Amino acid sequence: MFAPAMLAQVAAPNTDKWTLELLENWRFKASTTNEDGMRKDEGFQVHDDFKNAAWVPSGLSEVAIKHNQQIPNNHFRKHWQRRVRCHFDQPGKKVTRRLARRAKAAAVAPRPVDKLRPIVRCPTIKYNRRTRLGRGFTLAELKAAGIPKLYAPTIGIAVDHRRQNLSEESLAANVQRLKEYKARLIVFPRKSNKPKKADTPKDQQTAETTQSIRASFGVDQPVAPAFTEISKSDLPKGVEGGAYKALRKARSDARLVGVREKRAREKAEAESAKK
Repeated sequence: MFAPAMLAQVAAPNTDKWTLELLENWRFKASTTNEDGMRKDEGFQVHDDFKNAAWVPSGLSEVAIKHNQQIPNNHFRKHWQRRVRCHFDQPGKKVTRRLARRAKAAAVAPRPVDKLRPIVRCPTIKYNRRTRLGRGFTLAELKAAGIPKLYAPTIGIAVDHRRQNLSEESLAANVQRLKEYKARLIVFPRKSNKPKKADTPKDQQTAETTQSIRASFGVDQPVAPAFTEISKSDLPKGVEGGAYKALRKARSDARLVGVREKRAREKAEAESAKK
């Protein structure tokens, strides 16, 4: 163990009292020699509270990064040209995607390739004036339109049980959207000789169908508010001399009230003394 005097010698001359108290709490392990007369490695043990402290010339005043992490410096000696990844297959992938869409449309025909989705507002104040397609209809919208929540996904309606309606306008708009879709929907029976109650009558099954619901039920952006232009002469006149000058003058008048009163009082006393 180091004595307090030895601890004072180890610490820097300008070490504060807090650092000296920390040093006193450290447990140092003195070096020893084995039977062969060889000297063992010197070391010290530190309390868990201070084991990550860094030693600086002015004393124990900084804390280093914990654990065996990489030293934060620049590493720009990699062979970056060997790791460059090029995408020369983009024209071919474009053709592949088009053929995949065509195959999917043929596989699900006469059903559409997409689902009916609600109209929602974009998030944040910056974009909430715009509308876009949402993830799915809420349970309240389906209930108001008279469509069971378990039956909706089977007829091409997307359902989102997490979304909540925050306004009556959005609820009414999406309910109307569901009713329009339901009126144009053609449901073929699973067995042609045994149609069910919810299936479309046979004389209406020959109507022309579409492969894209989004093309038929798109997103109509709200009408932008109209602005009325006025001439410059109709604008209210500004402050004479400028608003900045008026504000600075009002500020200085408020700050110098006492100084000006004192000057006026001293001036009046000086004039009365002359008389």
